[in-house]
Amino acid sequence: MTQQSDLILQRMMALHPKVMDLVLDRVWRLLDAVGNPQDRLPPVVHIAGTNGKGSTQAMIRAGLEASGADVHAYTSPHLARFHERIRLAGDLIREEALTEVLDECYKANGSTPITYFEITTVAALVAFARTPADYTLLEVGLGGRLDATNVVSKPALTVITPVDLDHQQYLGNTLSKIATEKAGIIKRGVPCVVGPQHTESMDAIEAVAARHGAPLHAYGQQWHVTQERGRLVFQDETGLLDLPLPNLRGPHQIMNAGAAIAALRLLGKDEAACEAAVTSAYWPARMERLTNGSLVDLAAPAELWLDGGHNPAAGKALADTLRQQPQKPTHLICGMLNTKDIDGYLRHLATTADSLFAVSIPGEANTVPAEDTAAAAARVGLDATVAPDVRSAISTITRATPHARILICGSLYLAGHVIRENMT
Repeated sequence: MTQQSDLILQRMMALHPKVMDLVLDRVWRLLDAVGNPQDRLPPVVHIAGTNGKGSTQAMIRAGLEASGADVHAYTSPHLARFHERIRLAGDLIREEALTEVLDECYKANGSTPITYFEITTVAALVAFARTPADYTLLEVGLGGRLDATNVVSKPALTVITPVDLDHQQYLGNTLSKIATEKAGIIKRGVPCVVGPQHTESMDAIEAVAARHGAPLHAYGQQWHVTQERGRLVFQDETGLLDLPLPNLRGPHQIMNAGAAIAALRLLGKDEAACEAAVTSAYWPARMERLTNGSLVDLAAPAELWLDGGHNPAAGKALADTLRQQPQKPTHLICGMLNTKDIDGYLRHLATTADSLFAVSIPGEANTVPAEDTAAAAARVGLDATVAPDVRSAISTITRATPHARILICGSLYLAGHVIRENMT
C-alpha cells in the first residue's frame, strides 16, 4: 500500500541533479534552511568503511541499548521500507513523523537540485535533533569526506571498518585514494576506531589522523580480537574480554565485533554491554537464514539464505562463511548492479557453490541482465543458468535437490525485493 511518505520520496527523486557529483554545498544549504539540526544531536558515533559498516553499527547499537541508552541510528540503503533507515530512540520512525520531516525538507529545499540521499539525510537529522536520546549512530552512505552525513563538527567517536575497492568511479581507483576519502570523517582530537586494513589503506588513514591530531585505536595495535576455542577473545589496554561468538554469521563478523567492542570501551561501556553487542545484534540480509514466508515455503525442505554483499571483499567473506557451514549442496541465486565488479565478486564463490541461477533485479534500471551475470559466473567456473525470476529459480533447485542450501545473493536491492516478496 502506498503511503504519504512514499509520495514525498517520489517527488524528491525528481530533484536529483543531472550529474552526480560528491559535494556538500547542497547539504549545507538545506541544513541552514531547516535550522542546522546537525548542531543539536545527541553524541554522535560516525561510521565509514567499505564493508561491515551496518553490522558494526548494529553491534554498537545492541551494546549501547543493553547499557540502558536510547539510541538514534541512521543506515542505508533500506531493504523493504524507507522507514528502516531512521531509528528514533530505538524504534523505527513512524509514518506520521517521517511524512512530517520529509515534507518539511522538501518545502525548505524548493525546486533546487539535491540528491535523494542528501535530502533524506537532512530529514533524518531533523528527526534526530527533535527526539531525546543518548547517542546518534550515523552510517556513511558513500565515501566519507563528502558524504551527506559528514556534517557533525565534533562527534564523540568515529569508526572506519575495512576499506576495499568499491565505488571507484567516485572515490578513486586505488586503496589509498578510497581510504583517504573514508578517513574524511576523522575530526580533530576525536578518537577513531579502525578495523583491519590493507597496508596501503592504513597508511592513508594514519596520514589523515596525524593531520587532525586524532588518536587512532587500530586493530593489531591498540586492540586485538581472535576466535579461540569457540569464543571471541578481545584485548585492549583496559584488559581482556572472553565473550561468546557473534550471533551474526561469518568469520568476518569477528573483526566487526572487535571494532564494535573497541568503540563501546572508548564510550565507557562495561563487559555486559560488550557481550550484548555480540549476542543481541540483528542485521538483516547478512548471511541471514530466512525461516518463514512464502519463499521459505516454496523452498522447503531446502534451506533459504539471504546475503546483500556486492563487492569482491564481500564475495570473499561470503565464501569463507559458506566453508564454515555444514556440508550440503549449495546453489546461488544471484542478481547484481552494473556498477559492481561482477567477476571479482563471483570468483570467490566459484569453489563453494554447486551452481548459480542468474536473475535480473526487478524494478532496478541499473540491474545487470541475467544473461550477463550467467556469463560472468561461467567465466569463473560456476555452472550457471538464467532464471526468469527468484521464484522460478527456487522451484527449479528444490525439484532437483530438495535438501539443498539456497543462497540469494549479489545485491542489497535484490535482498530488499526478496524480503518484500517473501512477505506476500
